[in-house]
Amino acid sequence: MQPSTLTSPPLGAAVPHWTPPPAPGRQPLLGQFCTLEPADAQRHAADLFAAYSMEARGDLWAYLPYGPFGTQRAYAQWMQSNCGGLDPLFFAIVDHASGKALGLASYLRITPAAGTIEIGHLAFSPLLQRRRAATEALYLLMREAFALGYRRLEWKCNALNAASRQAAIRLGFTFEGVFRQAAVVKGRNRDTAWFSIIDCEWPALDAAFAHWLAPDNFDENGQQRERLSALTAAALGSDRAGQAE
Repeated sequence: MQPSTLTSPPLGAAVPHWTPPPAPGRQPLLGQFCTLEPADAQRHAADLFAAYSMEARGDLWAYLPYGPFGTQRAYAQWMQSNCGGLDPLFFAIVDHASGKALGLASYLRITPAAGTIEIGHLAFSPLLQRRRAATEALYLLMREAFALGYRRLEWKCNALNAASRQAAIRLGFTFEGVFRQAAVVKGRNRDTAWFSIIDCEWPALDAAFAHWLAPDNFDENGQQRERLSALTAAALGSDRAGQAE
């Protein structure tokens, strides 16, 4: 009879000197084209409702668990009830050119002990979509999360939300899979697609954003010379072919 060989079970890599990061605070995040201000119904509801009203069909709310809102008062009441906490931590995206709040975004599922944090509740009005300020707003949230010391930044969306999935890949998130029947939202099944960026990837992605946001990356008509999706893919050293996006 052969003697048994005892081996230790495989374990993850050691994380030396790990200290949970602080939770993000209700403080502004300043960029070139926009500032993220802690969301406040009194300051931001009127501008946001007016901007959202530019989207006549209401598609903006299709994948969110709330909305659309029929009146400014109803929207302000929703903000008062939902946007004053620390998780989710909501920010109004204030456009520097107009001085108005044109969108909303948040941190959520903030778990300092694990070093994980998520970006979500994205509601970008037609006045913000496809503008440098929209990309910069997300970059400011991403940069702040890693500056605080988080190890993992998450992006989750309805698996049917093609625009959100494409946005995640453009920003440098890696597709991780789909959680089937993850939730029921507005009476319908939701399968949830998961994406992430981890801390070792961030320095290269940070440089890609800086390159894309630089003034010389845009011509006299404001058209980009290099696409962010190409810059983030190069930063990750990935051809993205296996991500099914």
